[in-house]
Amino acid sequence: MKATVDWTGNASFKATSGSGHSVQLDGPPDHGGENLGPRPMELLLMGVGGCSSFDVMSILKKSRQDVTACHCELDAERADEVPAVFTRIHLHFVVSGNNLKEKQVGRAVSLSADKYCSASIMLGKAGVEITHSFEIQAAS
Repeated sequence: MKATVDWTGNASFKATSGSGHSVQLDGPPDHGGENLGPRPMELLLMGVGGCSSFDVMSILKKSRQDVTACHCELDAERADEVPAVFTRIHLHFVVSGNNLKEKQVGRAVSLSADKYCSASIMLGKAGVEITHSFEIQAAS
């Protein structure tokens, strides 16, 4: 896997993935940023949510659950000192669908947390406290 990051001025950077997709990153205004994109640590947190959500949906589709929506809310805390690493991340899944089985949704979240989500497992191995929860909503 490869990526590039190019400075675009002030505290702004264009990050490009090996597959050719780009995202604009920017620092906070007190560090010269102009709010042109997410902060790099925000992007890392979004990556954790995307990785785990991908797993959860894949597992639920394989178990033939009729999912109509999957929403992942992430809440993170960072150390007060430099480096301001993540110390805790909580992922809360809101899964909507028709006749969803709580056991299947719980299993999907657990499998992502314990076996499949490379991003959250990597951060957990680095000392970040990672927790998960979920709720099920009927399809609207």
